[in-house]
Amino acid sequence: MPIRAYLNGHRFDAETTRLMGNAFEMALVTLQHTDGIVNPTRDTVAQKIIELAKAGERDPERLCEAHFRRCDQGLQR
Repeated sequence: MPIRAYLNGHRFDAETTRLMGNAFEMALVTLQHTDGIVNPTRDTVAQKIIELAKAGERDPERLCEAHFRRCDQGLQR
């Protein structure tokens, strides 16, 4: 599923949208390999990637990893 479905009116240039899409797909693939459950977490992953892109992040690996760092922090509390 493309990340465009989650943009909710937010506008990005074509390159940023492409990079966010790459990060989103990377995150979904990683989730499938770790817990086998993707559907319930797609919204959360997409929202985090969009949030970071709005703040200026453009590196797909950092966009992808940010969701997992947030999850790890939540588990350590």
